[in-house]
Amino acid sequence: MTARAYEPVSEADFDTIAAQLGRRPRALRAVAARCPSGHPAVVQTSPRLEDGTPFPTLYYLTCPRLTSLASTLEAAGLMKEMTARLAEDEELAAAYLRAHQTYLAERDAIDPLGHEVSAGGMPGRVKCLHVHIAHALAAGPGVNPFGDEALAALSGSWPSGDCAAQG
Repeated sequence: MTARAYEPVSEADFDTIAAQLGRRPRALRAVAARCPSGHPAVVQTSPRLEDGTPFPTLYYLTCPRLTSLASTLEAAGLMKEMTARLAEDEELAAAYLRAHQTYLAERDAIDPLGHEVSAGGMPGRVKCLHVHIAHALAAGPGVNPFGDEALAALSGSWPSGDCAAQG
């Protein structure tokens, strides 16, 4: 598997990410996707925090506007609907399993954690749309079906405008 090339985290990016999160970011590796206004939207993190603690979330959503929109989808019950569809749609379940396997392979290529814990509930349920949106933006279309669906649901609201001014 060939890893995508992401942008190094510049000092300005680090400061922006800290402002977006409201805290000092941990275990940053790269900027994996940017908002239309140019600021980081998704970062790639190390599979372990600086103290060695496992951190299985490889892609982390940082854009405040996109984070808020993802939270709105979660509050509307979209994750429960998506999880129910996994039991009904074999093709969707297979695509979601592939997303999980891709996620693990990317993470393990950086630092094998030695366990099958993925992120966002993969592969058995949909637990966190923030993770799936971040994965879809980092990996590109067609890799994470639920990330792609969530982004499609937000297409009227994001990407558009100056996210930095709204965050």
